Amino acid sequence: MAIEVDLSDLSTKESLFGTTDSLIKGVASAIVKRGGNIGGFQANISSRVFKGSGLSSSASIEVLLGTIFNNLYNNDRFTTTELAIMGQEAENIHFGKPSGLMDQIACANGGIVGIDFKDPKDPVITPIKVDFADYGYNLVITTTGGNHADLTDDYASIPREMKSVAAFFGKKALREVSETEFFENIGPLREKLSNDRAILRAFHYFEENHKVDVMINALREGDFKTYLSTVTASGSSSFRYLQNIYSPKAATEQGIALAYAMTQSFLDGDGAFRVQGGGFAGTLEAYIPIDRTADYFRYMEKLFGKDCCTTLAIRNLPTMRVL
Repeated sequence: MAIEVDLSDLSTKESLFGTTDSLIKGVASAIVKRGGNIGGFQANISSRVFKGSGLSSSASIEVLLGTIFNNLYNNDRFTTTELAIMGQEAENIHFGKPSGLMDQIACANGGIVGIDFKDPKDPVITPIKVDFADYGYNLVITTTGGNHADLTDDYASIPREMKSVAAFFGKKALREVSETEFFENIGPLREKLSNDRAILRAFHYFEENHKVDVMINALREGDFKTYLSTVTASGSSSFRYLQNIYSPKAATEQGIALAYAMTQSFLDGDGAFRVQGGGFAGTLEAYIPIDRTADYFRYMEKLFGKDCCTTLAIRNLPTMRVL
């Protein structure tokens, strides 16, 4: 499919929301706003990432476009973090999706990283060197057939509801709220918001921050058993408290929940699994013993069809031009 975009007009157009055209214009606009240069190019792009699958498909395009503009017209002046921030800007403003910055940072930096978003304009990135194969596991993604493309409202409800909890305490974000203060005010909070889901999502937020620290430390110390158990615990919290496993607008379509059940039964405690990406539809990530990976593929294909599973390899290099 050929995509041609006129870069002489970089204004935001709602008619282009959700399209690759909008991402191209958005990244170009973000570069120009920062005093950078843009120009034309012709690129042939191929990918095994399904659109709307929750595998950072839009973020990968944004970072790719930023890298091309950066190299061809800006002598690589923009850092990987700057490219990620510009990608998020393109997605929020031009693509029409209120995404965070995590996917773009991961795509731009490569490898496995811990990210602290206290300052969204200057996130603290901690690289972590690990190869899952050294511990006898493959990282496997299962595509369940769902699509994130029509779930923007569901995705946007998460930060909106969390911010409503923060606002109760006079704050803009939950990270500014004391966890102790949150738990001491559950009653008044429930009465004020009339939204139990918002409170549960806030509970997930506080608990998830602790889990991230546990996972980072476990990987640093080579404690892969703790890492795996925390991954699964994080996925369970997403299911019960964050509630991003299926859309309430399509409650009969629960592909990720089925993938949860199938994977839990298959692993029987040996491995880990959780929803991948923003959730509501799309993909499940799982850590499968290497010697059982082929069996897992066949097992999941019974439900989700041939080629539903992919073993991922995580590159350890940042986005760049390969000469």
